[in-house]
Amino acid sequence: MKKIKALLVSILAVVFVISASYLVYSNIEKPMSQLSNIEASFFDKPSPANWIKENQIQVYRDKIVILIPNATLSRYAATKSMDPSIDSYANGVEITPESPEQLHVGDIIAYQVDDSFIVHRIIEIGSDDKGWYCIPKGDNAVQNDGKIRFEQIKYVTIAIIY
Repeated sequence: MKKIKALLVSILAVVFVISASYLVYSNIEKPMSQLSNIEASFFDKPSPANWIKENQIQVYRDKIVILIPNATLSRYAATKSMDPSIDSYANGVEITPESPEQLHVGDIIAYQVDDSFIVHRIIEIGSDDKGWYCIPKGDNAVQNDGKIRFEQIKYVTIAIIY
């Protein structure tokens, strides 16, 4: 009897793995318009705006030069809130945004709360009686961070280099 139960459990596990793999891999090449709402919410995450134009990138045999005025290099804490986009060993390139109009849903911002910086993705932009705000959220976070004002935003991540 134990052997039959073990065999059934093994068969169910194989069926589950095959089904899950099919769901993931069968949708990789599908246009978003062909995915169900559940599939689209799993795969469709907002992408950052195109901050670096092609004419700013120079590729040579022995190096790559990216021409970005006033850029800074950033490091990240090992919080895993932005996995897999950003890990603690990633090198980020950041600039200081000049106005709220430059920021878009999908951009990854660094904003200040007390003495700490939080690096999360903008999921919503709006305006209320206090003016412009965005709502950031870590890609792996359950809840969003609430309304953040432009004055709190110190940087926008324009490149992540591994």
